[in-house]
Amino acid sequence: MADKKRSTPKLDELEKGPWPSFVKEMKQAAEKSATAADALGILERSYNDKIGHWKHGGIVGVKGYGGGVIGRYNDIPQDFPDVAEFHTVRVNQPAGWFYTSDALRKLCDIWERHGSGLTNMHGSTGDIVFLGTKTPELEPIFSELTEAGFDLGGSGSDMRTPSCCCGMARCEWACYDTMGLTYDLTMHYQDELHRPAFPYKFKIKAAGCPNDCVASVARADLSIIGTWRDNIQMNKDAVAACATGGKVDIGKDVVAKCPSKCMDWDGKNLSIDNGNCVRCMHCINVMPKALAPGKDRGATILVGSKAPIIEGALLSAVMVPFLKLEAPYSDLKELIGAMWELWGEHGKNRERIGEFIQRVGLGNFLEQIGLEPVPEMVTQPRTNPYIFYDVKK
Repeated sequence: MADKKRSTPKLDELEKGPWPSFVKEMKQAAEKSATAADALGILERSYNDKIGHWKHGGIVGVKGYGGGVIGRYNDIPQDFPDVAEFHTVRVNQPAGWFYTSDALRKLCDIWERHGSGLTNMHGSTGDIVFLGTKTPELEPIFSELTEAGFDLGGSGSDMRTPSCCCGMARCEWACYDTMGLTYDLTMHYQDELHRPAFPYKFKIKAAGCPNDCVASVARADLSIIGTWRDNIQMNKDAVAACATGGKVDIGKDVVAKCPSKCMDWDGKNLSIDNGNCVRCMHCINVMPKALAPGKDRGATILVGSKAPIIEGALLSAVMVPFLKLEAPYSDLKELIGAMWELWGEHGKNRERIGEFIQRVGLGNFLEQIGLEPVPEMVTQPRTNPYIFYDVKK
């Protein structure tokens, strides 16, 4: 790659400091890949010109699929011919991001044969992201991926690749099998995943407990967050050990920081008003040997979060306060189907389902999908006194 050696003084600055730099990794890839070398060059040019030189142009993909490949081109191909086409391939990740070393080697070998060798492990949706290939390489990549047991993920106006935390595989707080649910939804909704037919994207993220380690409440159109509906489990001996161990001040570090003030500590006994607990997990996180989620476990189903694009950012709002999540997950799939049917019929182009609910009103949305309103759906008290309603007789 000596002929592709470029001067990159601005990128070199990003290698300084105590933290790992993507520039270092790109330079290593550039030693074997002309595509990676030109990617470095056009990035340096972008910093100098103070504009991005990437553009979308045309639809590219693999036969039979409408999603999974994002077409990317640059606007100065005469200067950077090896990234004239720089398509991104999304690969459906295993649930919980568990890999064998053999599987990782296969993925890297496929990508070095047919692309730049640059990867993103993982994209914000959760996919394995292959960065930079040419149109003639797409079918060979897809063929080798399927041979290795992998499939493409979602892109465009479809159901995006479902993702989840590691759940019961590694976490004692998981209130349902996140990995089992994610695998089931991925297999059940293959058509919606690969063939865009929605007004815009629809993301599903599964978190095993209210800690929400996949940040589903801020990033998923459908957030599935584990919870419980009985009392927090308490080991009184472990509570006493925390109090005498000197590492935790139960009054200051636990009770005083409870957002709903549902806990009390008299110096010897910890009491919890479970009816007012909001499942924030703070007390359990601070005293994991003393407290644990209840035994009657399931999930809260929330809808509508997204980043700011057309409208502002939204957090998911409660749609179903508690749902037992056990295979084959029929109740959840019935809810998803009802929401998709309404949103798909009446949603505007590039309108996320959260924006759709804001536009048509939550009351109208609930009526059309067949859900009864419950207090948990209210995010804040009404501020407009000039609202009237009829009491059903």
